[in-house]
Amino acid sequence: MITITVKKRKNDYVDFRSKGHAGYAEAGQDIVCAAVSALIINTVNSLETFTEEDFQAAEEDGFVSIHFSGKNTEKGRLLMDSLILGLTEIEHSYNNRYLTVKVKEV
Repeated sequence: MITITVKKRKNDYVDFRSKGHAGYAEAGQDIVCAAVSALIINTVNSLETFTEEDFQAAEEDGFVSIHFSGKNTEKGRLLMDSLILGLTEIEHSYNNRYLTVKVKEV
């Protein structure tokens, strides 16, 4: 299962972590993992390309993190809101069996 943990302070994103594999299908055939990966990679690339967001991203097999330094820009917040929307739609489509998204206020 993929576990997504998002930490927010007021309206600003502080931290995003994705850990694990969906287990929907074999590696290379797993459409849930592919969809989650595509959303996360596109968001990181968009944050780098289209915003002045101050953040650090890290990636390993089955793990991605994004840590924000300071307040989010309006564009950065919108991109992260869109990422969370897409991930929660996937979560609900598969009845929380392969992906869970937790948003915490810190």
